[in-house]
Amino acid sequence: MNTEIVPSIDLTSESIVQKEMSPSAKRIKKIPAGQRRRKYKPNFSFPWYKRLLDQLKSDSQFYRSSVQLAFALLCVWIGIEFYLFMQWGMSAGVEPYFERPPGVEGFLPISALMGMLHWLGSGSLNTIHPAGTIILIGFIAVSFIMKKAFCSWMCPVGTISESLWMLGQKIFKRNITVWTWLDYPLRSLKYLLLFFFVYSIAAMSVQELEIFINSPYNKVADIKMYLFFAEISQFALWTIIILMLLSVVVKNFWCRYLCPYGALLGLTGLLSPLRITRTKETCIDCELCTKVCPSNIKVHAIGQVWSDECTSCLRCVEECPVKDTLVLRTKKSAPAVSNWVMGTLLIGVFMAITGLGMLTGYWKNSVQKEEYLYRFQRLESPLYNHARGQVPQYGPQD
Repeated sequence: MNTEIVPSIDLTSESIVQKEMSPSAKRIKKIPAGQRRRKYKPNFSFPWYKRLLDQLKSDSQFYRSSVQLAFALLCVWIGIEFYLFMQWGMSAGVEPYFERPPGVEGFLPISALMGMLHWLGSGSLNTIHPAGTIILIGFIAVSFIMKKAFCSWMCPVGTISESLWMLGQKIFKRNITVWTWLDYPLRSLKYLLLFFFVYSIAAMSVQELEIFINSPYNKVADIKMYLFFAEISQFALWTIIILMLLSVVVKNFWCRYLCPYGALLGLTGLLSPLRITRTKETCIDCELCTKVCPSNIKVHAIGQVWSDECTSCLRCVEECPVKDTLVLRTKKSAPAVSNWVMGTLLIGVFMAITGLGMLTGYWKNSVQKEEYLYRFQRLESPLYNHARGQVPQYGPQD
């Protein structure tokens, strides 16, 4: 009987893994044990509070998510306080009185920018929306030190945007990458909007800025903002829905293409001494850093990340599989700045500036309860409209 000789086939799990491995995975597997950077895993033998502190220190994305959650909850708290204040005002004082939270001024970026330019020109901080100016200074100070980390660590809109594109990844398994020839013109839109606002405000004299800041319209700008969303038009609502849907399929659509605030922080962030630095000698070219970058920066191909789109989210640093290859530095020869130090510095700078504003009395505004009640009852007056960028003339009694 003839015996057929069958070629031997290696069916060990190791050989199958090797055949199915991507080039990136093969490179990672070849990293010597002493140079491999392993992802953080919680030590469940620790008490819960020690485990929490250890994770905050060792896992940059857990730390960042915790800061995002804290700022989101702070915004919700401010929103509830402002809602109760609005209920009092809209009821003409019948409902219980709740003090207006100064933090709501963080949602008035134009008024804050005007306040900052007025402060630079006159040397005095306005008393109508002082907290807005302090908050803006805090955000700019953060970006001077840590690029536009505000966008990925603190901004509630940035947190929502990130959650939306992550949802898109779960649903569609990927996000759309906009073609380069279209991406650059779209990214310029936020700078055009920033230029428009800054040019329009910078063209005003200190006296004109003061007239606007003390106008009846500006005194109730936060109230008008609330009513805009509480009584939102169909056009505005559909605009928000469309932007949210676009953010599901395109990473950070609003932030990347349309947010003038992000444009301002991106420009100031170019002056930051801290930036992501890649050590070419130990880099294995796995490109994982580029794949996880929400700003589509080709981190694997550059020595240092200078891009105005970098939000210091540290996702690339966390993903790098080789020790000390992708780190934060002030310059290539400087010691690495650990991720938890960067996060703590970010929070510390912002809290120091806002805390200084509170301690020096430049936090609560000078508009008294009685004046707010008076203005609530006259919100339909033309004095409280801002038609075509013009503030109606007002007198001493207005």
